[in-house]
Amino acid sequence: MQPVTPPPVKNPIDLISAKLHVAVNDFFLQLPNIVGGIVFIILMWFVAKLVAGLVRKGFHHKGLVDLGGVLASLVFGGIVATAVMIAAVIVFPSVKPATIISSLGIGTVAIGFAFKDILQNLLAGILLLVNRPYRRGDQIVVKDFEGTVEHIQSRATLIKTYDGRRVIIPNSDIYTSPVIVNTAFPTRRSQYDVGIGYGDDPAAAAEAFVEAVRRVEGVEADPAPEALPWALDDSYVTIRVRWWTDSKRTNVAHTQSRVILAIYKAAKEHGIDLPIPTTVMLYHDQTEETDGNRAEQREGWPTGKEPSRPRRLARQSGD
Repeated sequence: MQPVTPPPVKNPIDLISAKLHVAVNDFFLQLPNIVGGIVFIILMWFVAKLVAGLVRKGFHHKGLVDLGGVLASLVFGGIVATAVMIAAVIVFPSVKPATIISSLGIGTVAIGFAFKDILQNLLAGILLLVNRPYRRGDQIVVKDFEGTVEHIQSRATLIKTYDGRRVIIPNSDIYTSPVIVNTAFPTRRSQYDVGIGYGDDPAAAAEAFVEAVRRVEGVEADPAPEALPWALDDSYVTIRVRWWTDSKRTNVAHTQSRVILAIYKAAKEHGIDLPIPTTVMLYHDQTEETDGNRAEQREGWPTGKEPSRPRRLARQSGD
């Protein structure tokens, strides 16, 4: 029986060279597919830009600028993602589209959990842009923020406050919170409470205030301003003055300033008292029979059959 001769040991350098040779040959074999995939992605990128531009332009003509921007971004991303999938099939013919789609299904679930807040804001932004409860340029109040809507993005709404600051509010917060749209209608009502003395006639004062407010610049004639006796307070009778102005914040603030000045002048002209709060303090002179007897005159003293005796101040000499 002849001994078995072991196979000759190959040189490691030869093994590496062989592997590199195979890899280079495979690369050159795949090179047409790689070039075709890259060219396809570039072409589809330009197609996506063209389609997104058409979508944005179409919604812009309808006055839906923000909605057009969001939908254009979604269309662009969808076309590019589809092009990448097709390019992967071109470069790697062994990869089946069904395999890619099934892999994307599992990945989509993972991405959904990882980017839950982003997707939630995106969906809320689309619903806001479709329903349009407010538009760019509207003045709104959301939670503790008030200002003018600058831009409605896919993730958040940008508000410029009246003192010149920008607030970025996530769309999901806006969609699930009460929103006051101050400019939803052309006009808006304001009011101011004026206190007059009890010696004045409330009806005559209300008539004088209405006449003064009616002449103020910026106050709407229809609906007409009104003044109503509203409450009997401790030191004065409250007259509530109400008027309508343009709904923009600037007009509301400036008109209210002019209205208050007109009311003040009308009160001076007609001799209407504008009292300040008055406090009356009553001092007990302790001249009653029960004064000092804490069992009968409590006045905050503790109860009991034998309460402590009152302490009296020593009288100064010469009093």
